[in-house]
Amino acid sequence: MPNRNIHTTKRGDKWANVISGNSRASGLYDTQKEAIQAAIPRAKKDGLEHVIHGKDNKIREKNSYGNDPRNIKG
Repeated sequence: MPNRNIHTTKRGDKWANVISGNSRASGLYDTQKEAIQAAIPRAKKDGLEHVIHGKDNKIREKNSYGNDPRNIKG
């Protein structure tokens, strides 16, 4: 199964959380902070990487929840 991510991204004047491979948002929120807070439990539960996009839709941050490779030094 390919790696799946949950993306917090701007959709019109709202913020949305979208799982990779799905076009439908799992929720729409008034603020980015609300969307991020809603995405974190899902990312933790499903071991997804949480990708946070800025207003310009460029990736500004990534957080991994259980999907890290095990051969990382340091």
